[in-house]
Amino acid sequence: MLVNRVRSGLALAVALAAASVPATSHAQLHQPASVVEVTPYAGYMKIANYADGPFGTNLSNHNGYVVGAQLAFRLTPNIAVIGNLARAGADLQVGVPILGGINVGSSTLWLYDAGLQLGLPAADRGGVAVSPFVQLGAGAIHHDIGSSLIRSQSTNLAYNAGVGADIMFGRSIGLRLLARDYIGRFDAREATGFDLGTDVRHNIALSAGVTLAF
Repeated sequence: MLVNRVRSGLALAVALAAASVPATSHAQLHQPASVVEVTPYAGYMKIANYADGPFGTNLSNHNGYVVGAQLAFRLTPNIAVIGNLARAGADLQVGVPILGGINVGSSTLWLYDAGLQLGLPAADRGGVAVSPFVQLGAGAIHHDIGSSLIRSQSTNLAYNAGVGADIMFGRSIGLRLLARDYIGRFDAREATGFDLGTDVRHNIALSAGVTLAF
């Protein structure tokens, strides 16, 4: 009787161990392959007004595109140091009540920054590992403005905060979805020569990219 119970216990232990092997292997499959990741991305950017004038007028960009690349060095599986370089472009507009926005030129934004990424442990979702994360950083935005009215450049300090998720299909490739807010003061006097205010501006970027781990 005792021998039968021991045999039954051993059989149960072996069965449980065998059942756990695929889950463990699957979890390991989606762990970062190394400490370096590169994510080229593209998306849409809502660019804040450059300046607000009298009687409801403003100088702004029509919402445009953003393309860039992000480099990450993982300190742990869930903590990484990141660097980011991006370019955004849009039509420059003068906003006039009733008439709406009138295109008067174009502007280009260069965004560069560094910061930290803090992520949650990856969760298995039907064979795909999903890991939400937040990003915090600081850097600068370089504005290159060109129109018949204004032609100037300005570089301003900007902070950023973002939320997103990594969707890993294996150890070396995945999809990154990211929403980022670039927060800073646009120096209208430096760019235009007029004191139009330096209120805090929010530039929202929504993007998707392919993450490659090395």
